[in-house]
Amino acid sequence: MLHPTPPHRLRSRAAPIVLTGLLALNAGTLQAQHAPSHAPEPTPAMPDMAEHDDAKPMRGLLGPYAMSREASGTSWQPQTTPMGGSAPWMTGEWMWMAHGSANLVATDNSGPRGERDTVIQTMGMLMGMRPLGPGTLGVRAMVSLDPWGVGKTGYPLLFQTGETADGRTPLIDRQHPHDLFMELAASYSQPVGESSSAFLYLGLPGEPALGPPTYMHRFSGMDNPEAPLGHHWLDATHITFGVATLGWVWKDFKVEGSAFNAREPDQVRTNIELRALDSWSGRLSYNPSDRWALQVSRGLLKSPEQLEPDVDMRRTTASVIYNRPFERARWQTTLAWGRNQKLPGHATESFLLESALVVDEMHTLYGRVERVDKDELFGEDEPLAGEVFTVDKATLGAIHDFQPTRLGRFGLGLQYSRYAIPAALKPVYGGQPDAWLAFARWRL
Repeated sequence: MLHPTPPHRLRSRAAPIVLTGLLALNAGTLQAQHAPSHAPEPTPAMPDMAEHDDAKPMRGLLGPYAMSREASGTSWQPQTTPMGGSAPWMTGEWMWMAHGSANLVATDNSGPRGERDTVIQTMGMLMGMRPLGPGTLGVRAMVSLDPWGVGKTGYPLLFQTGETADGRTPLIDRQHPHDLFMELAASYSQPVGESSSAFLYLGLPGEPALGPPTYMHRFSGMDNPEAPLGHHWLDATHITFGVATLGWVWKDFKVEGSAFNAREPDQVRTNIELRALDSWSGRLSYNPSDRWALQVSRGLLKSPEQLEPDVDMRRTTASVIYNRPFERARWQTTLAWGRNQKLPGHATESFLLESALVVDEMHTLYGRVERVDKDELFGEDEPLAGEVFTVDKATLGAIHDFQPTRLGRFGLGLQYSRYAIPAALKPVYGGQPDAWLAFARWRL
């Protein structure tokens, strides 16, 4: 009988990993505050440092708009989404930005399949840009120490499925760790008139044009240390070992298409995996105002699952993000839907609604509600193997951040989650499964 992979425990190695994690840099969600809906530049040249203020926002990597519109990969978010991370600095013609984060997380999941664990999540990113010919060259590197801080078997998360810890059995009721190399990518954009541009994005790894901004880069979801249960319906392709994207931007519209390797990362979390770019996706994005970001996308994923190499998948997503800045607060909400059609096989869906409110840069309240169809909760030799179960989850959390220091900003958070499950799952998961999570975090 197949059971969830046993939990990974952190012991004496936690302290050095914390210190290492605090040195990680991350610039993946570099954003500018209160930017106007259009920010065309008279030339495609690199903006000077004065453009970092609200009156003249920095130009985006991919087109004639404020950089605050750009999120993970080539995805868009509302242009009023705030900036995080360090102030930009120059080295010759290059402008660089950085951002870093680390979470020390203790989680307790109830029921027969529930586990307790303590893990350290880290993410670091560095982004650079410079003028090149008539256009703009951009580079981005993102890394994570999760292979050591979280471990091969990930962290406990009831009803989560996807990927493997050993190459033989699936991870069930656990969230997989991120790879050491999350993104190593370059982009080049060239203006086509005052209001449009064409761009090329290459990554090994990188993120194809499929789904909304990744959950760890969405302002509405980045404060929650847990991945959504619908991660593998919405944005699981954010670490793709081989992607090439071509796109065109016209004012508030963006059309793009990707060829990529859809195989999810394997159990070796520290290497670069090479396969053919045999999958494709397309995405249409529209920002009707500086507070809204909409997208629809569709892709054909060839052999995405290591343990089901003969099964392809057709993924369809749609999302709406709303961001509202206030004088002393920021509020963002995301509504997203994803559908996976196995080929051959059945279809499953995921719905997500999440929101975050930050007041005075010190107090954060966030929540997430999900409904997900799960068909991988049992092993092949178990009676309920392959059956589809609809799982509902509601999460509410709060964080208090202390005053910033020269080393960054530190905070403490607590969240609670409760599940609603079908009667057939209660003998396995308990009558009313829930989970507590406490964490200490650092951000640059």
